[in-house]
Amino acid sequence: MKRDSGWPECPIPKSDCENILLAHGSGGRMMHQLIDRIFVEAFGTAELREAHDGAVLQPGSKRIAFTTDSYVVDPIFFPGGDIGTLAVNGTVNDLAMCGARPMYLSTGFIIEEGLAVEDLWRVAKSMRDSADSAGIRIVTGDTKVVERGKCDKLFINSAGVGVVEHDLDIGPSSIRTGDKIIINGDIGRHGIAVMSEREGLSFQSDIESDCAPLAKAVLRMLDAGIEVHCLRDLTRGGLATSLVEISQTSGYNLRLNESSIPVRDDVRGACEFLGLDPMYVANEGRFVTFVPGDNSDEAMEIINSESPDTSSSVIGSVGEKSGALVLIQSIIGAERIVEMLSGEQLPRIC
Repeated sequence: MKRDSGWPECPIPKSDCENILLAHGSGGRMMHQLIDRIFVEAFGTAELREAHDGAVLQPGSKRIAFTTDSYVVDPIFFPGGDIGTLAVNGTVNDLAMCGARPMYLSTGFIIEEGLAVEDLWRVAKSMRDSADSAGIRIVTGDTKVVERGKCDKLFINSAGVGVVEHDLDIGPSSIRTGDKIIINGDIGRHGIAVMSEREGLSFQSDIESDCAPLAKAVLRMLDAGIEVHCLRDLTRGGLATSLVEISQTSGYNLRLNESSIPVRDDVRGACEFLGLDPMYVANEGRFVTFVPGDNSDEAMEIINSESPDTSSSVIGSVGEKSGALVLIQSIIGAERIVEMLSGEQLPRIC
């Protein structure tokens, strides 16, 4: 007799994929299917269906933002940062994308037997320095040690809490036709920095990760009264995947201009050498913001003042609410649809 567990059948057809693949964690189409068909289906909360970087909650008189993330980067040290820098800045940035002021951080460490104590100390110091720079406090955590071969050196989970100090509803559902899409700097550096370190590749110039906290720029825009409609940091899956997510969640078409999307020459050259598209390469210090057209100049001025080593750009605008497509006009004037990757482009980059 078949035992009834009380649960519905698994919503992913067996013919699609019987086992979890690395591509299910890549940030592309397979990961989104996994999240939508398993986790959203199983948990079913309204906050999950928002498809945001975190959840904005109101347990009392004030709104808070809550987010969590796990970091499994290989190698754990790379040009421009390490797994500890990623864990702090990534969580801070997810809170910032909710329009929140980051306040508190928890950390969970899964350590493989044999990891050098000195390496763990380096990571801890990086986390302390990153937290101090971002203005967030590490207040609680957990530590587990597993046998050799049960973990790849070190995995870190972090969760963050922030305070929402405004009345805006920042997210894909708030964007409107005519909004300008602004990016805060060049794309693709983080993924290439990690890839080059892992594979022992060298290029004409040193490429370092763009890993950085983003909260100060976001909070200054909000304090200035800019009507921020949506924010999204560009991590796994890169710029292309983030914009496809926003388009599909909001129902609006997004129109991009390829010539306005900043890519450093060395990153572009590395991508050509490796057969990668910088639009899909991960970042850890880049975000897009959607604001009304008459707010765009002031928004860029604020962003640039907080990121003196980069320059923001208007890369496109929000079109009509029809079709939920991301369309990009190429340098030669042709228009094509930007789609989400179906598989893996760069493994283990965050």
